[in-house]
Amino acid sequence: MGLSRFSIAMEEDLLARFDNLVEQRGLGVNRSEAVRDLVRDALVESAWEDSTGEIVGTVTMVFDHHASDLSEKLDGVQHAHHDKIVSAMHVHLDAHNCLEVIVVRGASSDVRSIADSLLGTKGVKHGKLVMTTTGQHL
Repeated sequence: MGLSRFSIAMEEDLLARFDNLVEQRGLGVNRSEAVRDLVRDALVESAWEDSTGEIVGTVTMVFDHHASDLSEKLDGVQHAHHDKIVSAMHVHLDAHNCLEVIVVRGASSDVRSIADSLLGTKGVKHGKLVMTTTGQHL
């Protein structure tokens, strides 16, 4: 792939703040790579907004596995969407708390719905959906 060069005009203060951000990223990152990263991020966010486009997401949650039938409820949601669940990792944090990370792949509307079902289950202490791209269009 060839590179195309273009100019960007911006206020000096904004450029100085951007340069500080680039410097914080460190090792080998320059303005051009930082701008490419921002463009990729915008494209990924755009893909999330397309409810039919395929994306990948991770649902991370912390819960007390002793909570009344919570593990069974969470397993039930995962089994109901077995065709969209790519992988799950279960970690015992201490005698009561578990961390579960579930990788979900499908249309963004499906991924959001599955995440909402999991994270909205009574007894989940904290959780978050992080969506990304399959990488096919970047």
